[in-house]
Amino acid sequence: MRRQFSRYEEFWPFYVSQHRRKATRQWHFVGTSLVWVCVLLALVSSWWFLLLAPVLAYGLAWFSHFVIEGNKPATFGHPFWSLRADFRMYRLMLTGKMDAEIRRLGMVRVLE
Repeated sequence: MRRQFSRYEEFWPFYVSQHRRKATRQWHFVGTSLVWVCVLLALVSSWWFLLLAPVLAYGLAWFSHFVIEGNKPATFGHPFWSLRADFRMYRLMLTGKMDAEIRRLGMVRVLE
């Protein structure tokens, strides 16, 4: 069943709850990093790299949900908010603040 949210800020805690395992977040981080690599390659080489970006990012993210986290990606029900949340999670991970965000949202137990 698809959960309903009226605002992104209501969706964010749900998104974080779907990424409780550190390995899931790490696979997302790698996928999002590869998006930036593809954008850079598109700028210096060929625009075709832009087509590869979502394949890499979603492929790695979905793998992590099905194999590591054991849940269905939030993208399936909320594609735009999930994309926004992924970049927010990426930024928090890049700055070392994601674990604190998990605790702030009351998800005290950060799963390895």
